[in-house]
Amino acid sequence: MKIALVTDAWMPQVNGVVTTLVELVKELTLLGHEVLVIHPGCFKTRPCPGYTGIDLAIRPLAGLSRMLDDFDPDAIHLATEGPLGWAGRKYGLRRKKAFTTAFHTKFPEILNAALHVPLSWGYALMRHFHRPSSGVMVPTHGVLQMLERRGFSTLRTWTHGVDTTLFSYASKPTDHDLLRHLPRPIMLFVGRVSYEKNIQAFLDLPIGGSKVVCGVGPVLKSLQQRYAEVTWLGILPREALSKIYQSSDVFVFPSRSETFGLVMVEAMAAGTPVAAYPVDGPLEVLARTTEEGDRLGGVLHDDLETAVKMALCVTRSQARERALDFSWSEATALFLKNLTLIKK
Repeated sequence: MKIALVTDAWMPQVNGVVTTLVELVKELTLLGHEVLVIHPGCFKTRPCPGYTGIDLAIRPLAGLSRMLDDFDPDAIHLATEGPLGWAGRKYGLRRKKAFTTAFHTKFPEILNAALHVPLSWGYALMRHFHRPSSGVMVPTHGVLQMLERRGFSTLRTWTHGVDTTLFSYASKPTDHDLLRHLPRPIMLFVGRVSYEKNIQAFLDLPIGGSKVVCGVGPVLKSLQQRYAEVTWLGILPREALSKIYQSSDVFVFPSRSETFGLVMVEAMAAGTPVAAYPVDGPLEVLARTTEEGDRLGGVLHDDLETAVKMALCVTRSQARERALDFSWSEATALFLKNLTLIKK
């Protein structure tokens, strides 16, 4: 099958959406599918206002249309709601070609946190974008139900996977050169250092030990100034990041607006248990329970401090066991099932 993937999120950006799409393309290619990725690097770009490290395509419709006409895909998937996503939407409507879309990120929450745009406005725009989609892929049942309540239709669940070879298991926290001097427990956060991540809730925790942050983003400098005692590692290659996961005692995920949270699964694959709020994303990632009724691989609690302290008692083997439930082969098969073929 010839699949066109249109995305505003692609390398060299570093985030969960990019990781998901890169792994998806690898799996699709291994299965013998031909994939055309249309991304910002194919066009002239400009920086996204207020979001350093993300470049947006400038007026991409004409170039995107030529690329799609030449490729003549069997299916079109619009992965994001940025300039390329809107251009792909217009192409599909003009050419009367079916397409699917994905709801990876709660952009209304980001706009609300960064610019105080009312949530109702943001969701009205997202609803308009996704309305003509033949299938809107969402990563969790919780997000699906939330979008249903907000008037979205044609919703289809699509889970994500993790590379359990790259993020290999450590039965006990390892020593890492960058972290060896830090007192334990080592509490880790990985992700965009951005408005919607609620990182302050993690950094303000009154728990002894050390806090470590991997990532960059628009609020990095201000947080570095306020929390000088925190170890800030910036962006690391994924192989190096795997070792950081292995060296940590607990992975703390303070976001309340995630659609999934792939970094939680990566941490568990390395054996590091998760502490998070009981909200969309973490509820899906930690959905499986033990025979005793505890969540397998981590702890969810309305009080993040309590979640961290309890997660430190979760065995690393349990965290790894839960991570093994997320395979890229299963996620890719579900993606293919959700696609809509173009009538020719």
